[in-house]
Amino acid sequence: MKARVKFIEGVSFVGQSESGHSVVMDGAPESGGKNLGVRPMEMLLLGLGGCSAFDVVHILRKGRQQVTDCVADIDATRADTDPKVFTKIHVHFTVTGKTLDPKRVEQAVHLSADKYCSASIMLGKSAVITHDFEIAGD
Repeated sequence: MKARVKFIEGVSFVGQSESGHSVVMDGAPESGGKNLGVRPMEMLLLGLGGCSAFDVVHILRKGRQQVTDCVADIDATRADTDPKVFTKIHVHFTVTGKTLDPKRVEQAVHLSADKYCSASIMLGKSAVITHDFEIAGD
């Protein structure tokens, strides 16, 4: 897998993925940015959420669960001093569907966290990551 990050101006960059997609990253105004894009550390959380949600939906659909929506809300805490790594991350899933089995949803969340989500497992080397879920009816 390859990626490229190219300087634009100030502290703005464009990230380009091997699959041909781009994203603008920028810093806060107090860091010299213009708030034109997502912060790089926010990108890490978005990657974690996307990876986890992808797994949960995929696992549930393989188990013939009728998932119609999945939202991963992420709350993270960073260290106060450099390097300001994530120290705590909590992922709350809201899974929506028809007659979803809570045991299957719980199993999908655990399988993603413990076995399949590369982002979660990597970030778990420096942060305590917790997960929970709720089921919303369709």
